[in-house]
Amino acid sequence: MSVLNTALRESLRALRLSGMPETLDARRAQAHGGELGHPNFLQVLRQDEITRRETVAFQRRLQRAKFEQQVTLEEFDFTSPKLPAAQIRDLAALRWLHTRESVILFGPVGVGKTHVAQALGHLAVRQGAHARFAKTSRILTELADSHADRTWDKRMRELIRPDVLISTTSPCAS
Repeated sequence: MSVLNTALRESLRALRLSGMPETLDARRAQAHGGELGHPNFLQVLRQDEITRRETVAFQRRLQRAKFEQQVTLEEFDFTSPKLPAAQIRDLAALRWLHTRESVILFGPVGVGKTHVAQALGHLAVRQGAHARFAKTSRILTELADSHADRTWDKRMRELIRPDVLISTTSPCAS
């Protein structure tokens, strides 16, 4: 690596363009091979950085969501007669998210409510929203504990911060 390359890489890091060094050599080879002119070279490098940042942000939102499973609607089996497939597909348009409405999924045990809820959350995360998944029992326990340790306000802020809060309940024992 030449001094110029080292200086360039350090400058890119200082400018917080950390994705560019990852693709710089490949893009330079394309430019030297005649595949990219100067303006296109810069445009492709810029797009590489944008793509990297979007990917990192998506992964961060997905990790913060704390989904039990990474599921999507694309892999969901809509053949069950107990599921209103048309309504689920309508929910997938995420109009409820943009109008800040609540969605409640209810039905018998085992039809896929939790899968659908997490898949809708995953879809919202893909579109840039922040989501959080938690069992209702855990939320209630944490809120009860927050009275004792005087962190009620902090925990409530954590619950209302995400754009989407997905809370599920376990079936009751008879």
